Amino acid sequence: MRRWIWPALLALTLWTAPRPAWAAINCSISTVGVAFGSYNVFSGAVLTSTGSVTIRCTGVGAGIAPVSVFLNPGLSGSVQPRKMISGAERLSYNLYLDSSGADIWGDGTAGTQQYTGMLTNNRTVNITVFGRIPPGQDVAIGTYSDTIVATINF
Repeated sequence: MRRWIWPALLALTLWTAPRPAWAAINCSISTVGVAFGSYNVFSGAVLTSTGSVTIRCTGVGAGIAPVSVFLNPGLSGSVQPRKMISGAERLSYNLYLDSSGADIWGDGTAGTQQYTGMLTNNRTVNITVFGRIPPGQDVAIGTYSDTIVATINF
């Protein structure tokens, strides 16, 4: 009789035990682009602006999980500096994790940093993207743009 009790109890324990690894994490992710406005080629000041990455997740197993966000180099293929394009013209700029422009936001290579933080179940994480265009660039009037892809790992 005792031989059958252990397997029956073991099966019951496995069946009723929590399975956090099987829980589905559902996230909504949105971005607001960095819009610099007008660049004045005669100004000696850095032109700054901000954008954002917003993440909200539910189903985070223990209620908290690590998250990292990488930004690719954009259409120019370089982060040192990134370049916005208008026809044949190029306007250097970059994206940063901090307002001072010390930490270039990239993928962790070539002197860049990635965003790292923690997700809390059913809470919104707002991450500011700081953009800066250095002064003294002699570029033609036009509409300059770039496309950046954010990769979010959680």
